[in-house]
Formats: sequence, structure tokens, C-alpha cells
Amino acid sequence: MVPAIPFDDESPLSPVDYRPLDRASRDWHLCILYPHLKDAYWLSVNYGMVEEARRLGLSFEVFEAGGYPNLSRQIDQLRACGSDAFDAVILGAVSYQGLTSTVLDIAATKPVIAAVNDIDDRGITAKAAVPWREMGAAAGRVIAERHPAGSPPVNVAWFPGPKGAGWVTFVEDGFRAELARSSARLVATKYGDTGLEEQVLLVEEALDEQPDIDYLAGSGPMAEAAVSILRARGLTGRVQIVSTYISHAVYRGIMRGRILAAPTDFAAMQGRLSVEMAARALEGSLVHSHAGPRITTVTPDSIATIGAEGSLAPASFVPIFTLRAGTDSGN
Repeated sequence: MVPAIPFDDESPLSPVDYRPLDRASRDWHLCILYPHLKDAYWLSVNYGMVEEARRLGLSFEVFEAGGYPNLSRQIDQLRACGSDAFDAVILGAVSYQGLTSTVLDIAATKPVIAAVNDIDDRGITAKAAVPWREMGAAAGRVIAERHPAGSPPVNVAWFPGPKGAGWVTFVEDGFRAELARSSARLVATKYGDTGLEEQVLLVEEALDEQPDIDYLAGSGPMAEAAVSILRARGLTGRVQIVSTYISHAVYRGIMRGRILAAPTDFAAMQGRLSVEMAARALEGSLVHSHAGPRITTVTPDSIATIGAEGSLAPASFVPIFTLRAGTDSGN
């Protein structure tokens, strides 16, 4: 999908027949930055990047910030990407605006491609991403359609993710807008990093504070944590879980009927697209400066049709931090 106005997630989206490059003209060396590799979502992004880099004949090095609170670490990593050793940068940002000045410095000498997370577009050459507001709206719509305005109220605990991250504000806007059209009430909001341990603590805290919760909604690690916590508390089936995106654990939870639904933004496909965009930017053949997959909601009824391809890395995949063109493996 391509927005009518690049980098404007509010502009109308249109489907396009995206034709990727057959092969890069040379072995471009990419510097790739992730917020973290603590959950399967970014592992799937990594998988997509590995597959596309191998197909195009590119090399890369990956650096991860260790979590959304680590803005200063990612700034340092981004500055290092300015080295002559790298031809382009792919940036999965930990902050919407916190990296802008550094991006502008780097963009003076090489392309910077934004991947997945939304970011201030100053200095960005291209962006492989979906509208995160729609990801939140899709999750909220699952609850709103089950409980339209005027029906008996239900209580929702909401776990948006870390404050300040480039995607959280937009996810939250979309989610809250859909709930406003329903009988659902937000009775708890818990912000926090998307590491599993942090989300376990937040879910436990919400359930202790609000014993009458009907829905737990939020990030993939939250949904994963909630499955086990609800089982331990004897609440499976009484409290429903909705995730704002797909991970391996969320996919399994939906397949087993433990998680009600989750939109997928096809993380692996976004990883592929960002690498392909970087090659095009370097070779002067960039056609679409902003594109992303069509968001699709996965439920127990639709999971067999949608499948995991394009969304998730294979179960056996381990992260690859360094890839050399012409080799079969990285490390």
C-alpha cells in the first residue's frame, strides 16, 4: 500500500503492483539499527532483511539499542553508521523525534530508510511502514464490534507500550478512537517497555488493581504474558486478550483460541521492503518513497487463510547481525 502523500499516514492509501529489483548492481553495505531484539516481532523483521539482502546480493551489519528507553545508545549507533564503511542506513527508531538531528547529519552523505516505527520524516529518504494508528484502530475495532455503543459496558486494561516510542502514540490514538464508539471503558492504562518481564509485571499489576477486567489489550509481549497469567489465575475464557500486532506467541495463542485477535503488519515483509528500498535509493531507482503491506486482522476464524508467511520468521531462525554478500550464513 502507498499513501497519496509520502510520509503522511493520514493520507489515503492505494494498492500498487510493487516490482522489486532483481538484483543490486553491486554489494552495498548497509548499517541497520533496531530498537531491540527482545521479542519475536523484530526477529521477524531481521529475517525479512536477511532474505532480501541475500536475494539482492547485499551485506549488512545490525546494531540493536537494547530497548526503547535507550535513546542515547541508538544515537551513538546512528552516528557510527555515518562511517565510510556503510553506504546506507536502515533505522528502526526508538523515538519519534529524538533522532532527528542525527538523521539530518547522516542524510547529508547517505540514504536513511525508516523501517517499521514511525519517525519525524526530516532527512528520511524512504519509509517501509504501515500507519500505526490503523494498527491500534484494528485492535480496538475487535472489541468495539463485540460491544457496540448502548450495549452493557465492559472494562478494558490497555498496555500501549513505552512512552515516547515512535509507534505508541499513533497506536493509542487509533485504539482509543475505536473504543470511544463502543460500550467499552478503559479502566487501566499501563505504559512500559515491550520486554516480556516488564509486561508480566504490568499485567499482574492491572489485574490486582482492577479485579473486574474483561479485556487485556496491548503489545505482543503483553498478550504472550497474559495467556500464562490468566491460566494461573483461573481467568482463561473470562478475560479476553487482544494484541496490537502479531508475534510467534500471539500467532500460537490465536490458533489455540487463547488470544482473540491481532492485526498483522507483515513484519518480515516490511524488513524485506526496507532493504529493497535502500538498494533502490543507492542506485537512483526509488519509485515509491513510502510503502507498506496491507494491514490484516488475524482471528481464530481467519488464521488458516492468512497464515504466517510474510509476518513471522521460521521457528528455527536465529538473529543474524552480520551478513556478507555471497555467503550462505551470517552471525
